[in-house]
Amino acid sequence: MKHIAALPAPVTALPVDGGPTAAELDAIELEMPLILAGVDLLDAQIMTLDRTPTELDQQRIRRARRKILAARRDLTNRTLTVQSGGAA
Repeated sequence: MKHIAALPAPVTALPVDGGPTAAELDAIELEMPLILAGVDLLDAQIMTLDRTPTELDQQRIRRARRKILAARRDLTNRTLTVQSGGAA
């Protein structure tokens, strides 16, 4: 009688990733104002979770939303300027 055994797949070590590349870090740095604006909006919304928003809370949320829109606009304009070779 023959015995049939499954052979284990060879294990190959994946190269160790040393973290983000310089290009990835540059992209994060470029998007940081938008990220921080998003954090500000979340903070403003979290403060109103357990209570009725006051006028001050509503102003804070509107200000945070405007900050996000401005950061998106600036990021888009900066990206388009870089892609077009600096010509505006």
